[in-house]
Parts: sequence; C-alpha cells; structure tokens
Amino acid sequence: MMTAQLDVQFAVTEQGLPSKEQFQLWVNTALNAYDKQFSLCVRVASLEESQSLNSQYRGKDYPTNVLSFTFDMPECIEQDTLELGDLVVCADVVAREAQEQNKQLFDHWAHMIVHGTLHLLGFDHINDDEAEEMEQLERDILAQLNIADPYLETN
Repeated sequence: MMTAQLDVQFAVTEQGLPSKEQFQLWVNTALNAYDKQFSLCVRVASLEESQSLNSQYRGKDYPTNVLSFTFDMPECIEQDTLELGDLVVCADVVAREAQEQNKQLFDHWAHMIVHGTLHLLGFDHINDDEAEEMEQLERDILAQLNIADPYLETN
C-alpha cells in the first residue's frame, strides 16, 4: 500500500478526535487502488468554519459533515505527487450524525474521510448511477477496514 502525503490540521480541540495515524490509514485505504503518489490535506473544522465554507462555496448556510476542495495543478508544473486537494471535516457534525445514526464514532469518521477522498478523485453522487458507483466503492473500501456498510439502516 502506498502512503499518501497527508497534512492534518486540527482547528478544534475537542477530545476524542481521530489521530493523524487514523486519518493516514483511512486515506491510504481509499487510495490503495491507484498506483500513484497522492498528497492532500484534512482539516478538522468547527461548526462556524464549516458553515462559512458551505455557505460560500455551496450556497448552503449550515455546517456540513465534509467538504471537498479539489486542486487543479497547472499543466506547466510537473510533479511526481498528484495534489488532490483539501477535505474540511466538521467534528461536531460528524459526532452528531454518528449518534443519530447509531454508528461507531470512528467508523463514521472513516466513512467521511473515504467519501471526501473519493470526491477529490472525481467521484460524485449527483445522479443515481454515480451515487450507486460511489456508495459501492465506499462499502468496498470500508470493508477493508472492517467497517460495516454505512448505508444500512441501523435503527
């Protein structure tokens, strides 16, 4: 398994957040099918930062679980490492969703990181076919981490 170059930024100080090593494992597992060297940043954000970014970039004035910002490398620059972009994950939203959905907290964190990383790779869920493909990839990647299907109803 290749190791992605990962920058993890903690903009919040809550207890019980995943470690840099956990983020690294989740990102590496999501990127394992690719024979390239990748680089990305994961930022753990506050409710306020998430809401501000979601409002500014998506026109939705509320905090959200994960935002993905792809990086477009100028064609004139050649690099061995492919810069994917940034993930901004709101710790409070992820914790609330995990509780509401009866999911283990770190399993939900892993799902959000895998989901966001797939967005950085160009996957989306705008239409049903795209959603089905992306959700199956998420299931397959999470299964490698011994994490149950996040789309099963667990109530």
